[in-house]
Amino acid sequence: MKAVLCNSFTGPADLRLGEIDAPRPAGDEILIDVHAASVSFMDQLLVSGLYQMRPPTPFVPGTEASGVVVAVGDKVTMFAPGDRVACSAWTGGYAERMIAKESKSVRLPDGVAFEAAATVLHNYGTAYYALAERARAQRGETLLVTGAAGGVGLAAVDLGRHLGLRVIAGVGSDDKAALVRRYGAGDVINYRSEDLRNRIKSITSGDGIDIGFDNVGGAIFEQIARSMKWGGRLMPIGFTSGEIPQIPMNLPLLKNYAIIGVFVGAWAEKFSAEAARVNDTLMQLLADGKIRPHIDRVLPLEEAGDAMRAVANRTVHGRIVLKIR
Repeated sequence: MKAVLCNSFTGPADLRLGEIDAPRPAGDEILIDVHAASVSFMDQLLVSGLYQMRPPTPFVPGTEASGVVVAVGDKVTMFAPGDRVACSAWTGGYAERMIAKESKSVRLPDGVAFEAAATVLHNYGTAYYALAERARAQRGETLLVTGAAGGVGLAAVDLGRHLGLRVIAGVGSDDKAALVRRYGAGDVINYRSEDLRNRIKSITSGDGIDIGFDNVGGAIFEQIARSMKWGGRLMPIGFTSGEIPQIPMNLPLLKNYAIIGVFVGAWAEKFSAEAARVNDTLMQLLADGKIRPHIDRVLPLEEAGDAMRAVANRTVHGRIVLKIR
């Protein structure tokens, strides 16, 4: 089968399309004919050797995909050949076939397209776990999302709107403002050209934000830490700036707010039944039109490296999808 191969942790430029044997599912796995796979910032970090884990090389990148089940392991009870599914995995999506754990796969409702389905589990799964499970967001609360036009950020804006939150979107360029407003942001801050703390103070009439959803890290996180409301929840989601922030711990002490870690991948490994219920919820929201994944563009499998470079250069709104079948 055709697959994109990462032979060394040297980044997207060294990815190559090649021929490998199709994988075989273990007892708790399903084998999927892949129709679409999404390209995430995490994928780019993984092939560049910058993620928390390093799979043995060579490996096939791709953490999220959708397609049709062609075989199941002998312990699988929820899926059968012919089922339309989406799945998440640490690797394997950029190929004509991939294997996925039964617990990390979800059946697609009728009418849900493969391209949209391939963009939901990571983006919206992270946002849902952060907002609904970790922050326990309440209708009417104020949410700040940084990196708001990216895949996870835009999902957080969209889901925040659905949950009845007042959404402030933080972006790095003015050309992203219209998109995040369409997805539910009532206010937009360009933190590259505006003073983030002053704008938050102005927008919230000095009250600060209830929930901080930060994809960027570095100095941005430190500014948000000084803009929290009493009893708020500040969540580090990722560090796309490349800088892990350090903040004075008197800040959460003085305003009695919590800093809450969000590592949805590890949570899904430890609590697979709960994660599977979230996946079902998200797919139903998608089928009902209550969430609206944004696909920046659709590319063929052989352009996976170009897609990753676009993600790394922050020129992507939402997700790029690789169409495989």
